[in-house]
Amino acid sequence: MKQILVLVFILVQYFGNAQSSSYSEKPPVFPACDSISFDKQQKCFDNQVHAHIYNSFKVPEKVIRENYKGEVVVLFEVDTTGYFKVIYVDAVYSELKQEAKRVFSDLPKIKPATYNGRATFKQYSLQIKIPLVDTSLDTKKTNDINLISKLEEEAKQEFDKVDKDLKAFENKAYNSQLNIQFTHSDYAKFDRQMNLVGTNSHTASKPFVYDDVAPYYDFDEEKEALERETKTWAGQKLWNEHLVQLQSDDYWFTIDPVFDLEVGKDTDAEFSSTYNNTRGFLVQGGLGEKFNFQASVFESQGRFADYVNRYAESLKAFGPDPAIIPGRGIAKRFKTDSYDYPVAEAYMSYAPAKFINVQFGHGKNFIGDGYRSLLLSDVASPHPFLKLNTKFWKIKYTNTWMWLKDVRPEVTEDGAFLTKYMANHYLSWNVSKRFNLGLFESVIWTDSNSRGFDVNYLNPIIFYRAIEFETGQDAGNAIMGATAKYKWNDNINLYSQFVLDEFSLADVKAGERSWKNKFGYQLGVKYFNAFKVENLLLQFEYNRIRPYTYSHNTIATNYGHNNQSMAHLWGANFSEAIFIGRYHYKRWFADAKLIFGVRGLDFNDDTDSFSYGGDIYKNYNDRPFDSGVEVGQGIKTNIFNGNLQAGYVVNPASNLKIFTDITVRNFNPDATTTTTFKNNTVWFNFGIRTDLFNWYFDY
Repeated sequence: MKQILVLVFILVQYFGNAQSSSYSEKPPVFPACDSISFDKQQKCFDNQVHAHIYNSFKVPEKVIRENYKGEVVVLFEVDTTGYFKVIYVDAVYSELKQEAKRVFSDLPKIKPATYNGRATFKQYSLQIKIPLVDTSLDTKKTNDINLISKLEEEAKQEFDKVDKDLKAFENKAYNSQLNIQFTHSDYAKFDRQMNLVGTNSHTASKPFVYDDVAPYYDFDEEKEALERETKTWAGQKLWNEHLVQLQSDDYWFTIDPVFDLEVGKDTDAEFSSTYNNTRGFLVQGGLGEKFNFQASVFESQGRFADYVNRYAESLKAFGPDPAIIPGRGIAKRFKTDSYDYPVAEAYMSYAPAKFINVQFGHGKNFIGDGYRSLLLSDVASPHPFLKLNTKFWKIKYTNTWMWLKDVRPEVTEDGAFLTKYMANHYLSWNVSKRFNLGLFESVIWTDSNSRGFDVNYLNPIIFYRAIEFETGQDAGNAIMGATAKYKWNDNINLYSQFVLDEFSLADVKAGERSWKNKFGYQLGVKYFNAFKVENLLLQFEYNRIRPYTYSHNTIATNYGHNNQSMAHLWGANFSEAIFIGRYHYKRWFADAKLIFGVRGLDFNDDTDSFSYGGDIYKNYNDRPFDSGVEVGQGIKTNIFNGNLQAGYVVNPASNLKIFTDITVRNFNPDATTTTTFKNNTVWFNFGIRTDLFNWYFDY
């Protein structure tokens, strides 16, 4: 009996709770629905809303005139006080949106919805048919107002909310971890500001990130000074802004087209004209405050001055492709006498702490304060790299790891180019407010004995020369170097480099000019605001590299990539003097460059196949003699290369420039071979270019 009573008690409790729960949530109630039974109150609420809309909604004249048939979707809620609130309206015409909001604002205050007896809000969605249809009294055709959850409502607004989060574009790049495009002419704009006496800047490791330069140079002020007045959207995009630029609190990015459209004339060439036709795009942006990225794609066809074409074809890689465009990459034949050379570059830049920047990408780097670098230059093709910059106290320490290619047929295996690796570190120390000292070390090795990327060189603070000695004399090619810079005053800087590939003290003392003494040096001076002319930079630089520097007795461990040098573009066995002048005024610019040089070239014929030390890809064991080695040995060649360029910056945001230039080149060897002969060139050129990188034609 007790068990039966307990069972009855449980059943009563169950059905009682079930019934009370079914009535615990009640919809909002219009006064006309107050006396209606509970199960019909939701339907009554729907009819009241529909009736109000049908009686109050006035279809705009524009909608009627254009004979529009469709619907207006309205998301709304009845809040805890009984007032109607429109959350979102979706309609083709803005007039329909405004009318819907007006109609709902006229709805009266009603009893709010309740849950367990407490007032709560309710959210709904409904569709208003255009033309209007009276569905309030037709229970079979009534389009019931749908109860929606808070999550659904937020989800439906998510797409539009993305645009609402956007803000006016302020160009966050100016204080970001994004690289400033490395061109010598553009870096000259802030070179003086970074080298004032007393600054704690480090200017040798390039490219700079904006955050490095921002303390010394006001990019926003420059932008305002260069801004061109225009009232149209097209005018802003042409003269002042990125084509696409978006920004919120959490991210920003820009998209720009890339052009390099040039036409010219080489007076020494048999073909009618030179040209370059590059199209592409550049994307750059940031996520948060510490992460930035950039990617660019170039599709190019071109035909250059005859001496450039011949040099490009001399760099030819193994395989059917006829040339390597210097500084860009492998090219296939386009038409009969032109080249097609696609290029892609990209990198990611991240600063996990204020004093560290990490970059991983496909591009180029540079170490030095001069026009040339004897340590690491940007003259070769882009390549994969990992770079770590660390700054603290008066120190900047740069580690770079690179993946390079040797594309010659003698090192190709199964049709694949040989991969080799380079690791270098560069320590820059501001010894005083005027004097900077830099120490450099680099090693290059190949995948011999399945060695791959040697983890020994991943250590950023280890001495590479010792590791190279431990792994075997022929396991890698180590190079050491040093830089120095002295700020004579705010307007005059002296700079230098020294590179040491191999050195024998005994041979130096013997005074016989041994081949073992493989070294080079650079001396230079910059004169800012020369002769009190603001923004005028004058520069002189002297470079001298002894024969066989950068080469090695192992075939692939030379200091090169894609048949180009990773240091000076002339390789070794040369001396040169460079005079440079740069000037800019508002958007106008002009650059002048004069180069006088002496090179020692190889004969490369049946009677003389020796290496005289200029070609870093040749084994230095093929030398003709061990002593009496001097710069210019072999085919002594005098070179003059002059270039004058002037132009106008069309758009500072994308660095789009219109320019014209003239190159005069005199190549005068003291012996003639099939590949080395006297050549005089006058090359006129005109074009419009998105200026993103240095491109050297002074071979």
